[in-house]
Amino acid sequence: MPGQSAVRFLLGNQPREIADISPTMTVLEYLRQIERMTGTKEGCAEGDCGACTVAIAECKDGSLDYKACNACIMFVPFLHGKQLITVEHLKNHKSGRLHPAQQLMVDQHGSQCGFCTPGFVMSLFAMYHNRCDTSRTAIDDALAGNLCRCTGYAPIVRAAKQLLHMPVDDEFSANEQSTLVALSQLHAPERGNEQPDNASLHLQHTGGSYHAPQTLPELGRILQENPASCIVAGATDVGLWVTKERRELRALVYTGAVKKMRQITITDRAIEIGAAATVAEAMETLSEYYPSLEELFRRYGSVQVRNLATIGGNVANGSPIGDSLPALVALNAELKISRANASRTVSAEDFFIDYGQQDIAPGEFLERIDIPLPVAGQEFRIYKVSKRFHQDISAVCGAYSVVQDSGALHTVRVCYGGMAAIPRRASRCEQVLAGAGLTDDSIEQAKLALREDFAPISDFRGSAEYRTVVAGNLLERFANDLTGKQIPSVWEVQYA
Repeated sequence: MPGQSAVRFLLGNQPREIADISPTMTVLEYLRQIERMTGTKEGCAEGDCGACTVAIAECKDGSLDYKACNACIMFVPFLHGKQLITVEHLKNHKSGRLHPAQQLMVDQHGSQCGFCTPGFVMSLFAMYHNRCDTSRTAIDDALAGNLCRCTGYAPIVRAAKQLLHMPVDDEFSANEQSTLVALSQLHAPERGNEQPDNASLHLQHTGGSYHAPQTLPELGRILQENPASCIVAGATDVGLWVTKERRELRALVYTGAVKKMRQITITDRAIEIGAAATVAEAMETLSEYYPSLEELFRRYGSVQVRNLATIGGNVANGSPIGDSLPALVALNAELKISRANASRTVSAEDFFIDYGQQDIAPGEFLERIDIPLPVAGQEFRIYKVSKRFHQDISAVCGAYSVVQDSGALHTVRVCYGGMAAIPRRASRCEQVLAGAGLTDDSIEQAKLALREDFAPISDFRGSAEYRTVVAGNLLERFANDLTGKQIPSVWEVQYA
């Protein structure tokens, strides 16, 4: 098969070319076991603690785009054509000075036991280059993926705030053009290989195969020939199959190199999200049209997770508690399912058949998600309830989309995650609300209908009764948000 047969990337400023490597070796394993670079730590091995945070740089619109990523669940072939930066690379090699992110952690006494420190430093480095907002909320959100057992957050936040007020002036910004040239050379065809797909990566190893096609036809052809392959985009879920479940994935097909599947396009009827577009890439556009999604995305994993995770992967995995799924069903999104030389469209609602079962056959892949643009009078809200604000899985997630006309509700779509084996609409609740106004009586009737719609399970995230009550309370919150009704706090009720 034509294409490149070795992973080519920059480790700091040094080029690397690796052919004989297992496709599921994580970047963390590679750094510690092969490069013997032990600054990057392993804490959880599932993308939660941030001790393994590294920065990945790639060309975007003629400049370098830096992203903080979890090395513990990122596979080495994902580095192809990119620059990998670790804490060892930050000190200025000419002057010997620490990077501002490192120096400020020293100045502000941000390190105690020090185990989490390299991960925090790398998150600060990415924030510094991306010019993160200097507000406390923005800093907390950006650092939510880094956990400190010594509870040293206050000095770390002070270091972040001071860093973000400094101009970007480090070795990486000074050498940006030379790095861009070096990255472009990584994509050059291998000697003697001038085939049309010469930029695609194809690895063969005793541990399995890895294909990273660059076009939709090539992707379709590979899956047609290898229908049992595991399709992977961000690996924020699949990575745990390897690190936690110790699964052996013999054939991987990576969709993140297909440029068309990374695109986000606005048409006259829909927001078209390529299935390989990351959550970080999609959240700004989607939040512009549906502002309620902004807080949901703030709580979608961490920055490190959002930089790798894709909405397409969230859909294809079909988890009943996948954060984006209730929104897609409530908004009546459509999914474009493709294979070699053919495609079909299915509604997001019909795609989820049963727990772990989706309407997609071997050899098919999710190409795109089409979310209708808002119409006049439409109101959409989504609410997530979990034990923690950041980086936690939903106990219940409720999504509500209605069209209001003269006080009455039309085109009512209510979908919940965490209430059934799949994200599912509340049909009886919708029937109560359709044509009615948002009165106290109609909401109480709709809350009763929810008890007929769902029979949730009890688990460590909440009992069945808890979930049922929460689902009703979220519906009431939706009504209060739309009507502007103010609910007194517990303090106001007790001490009135």
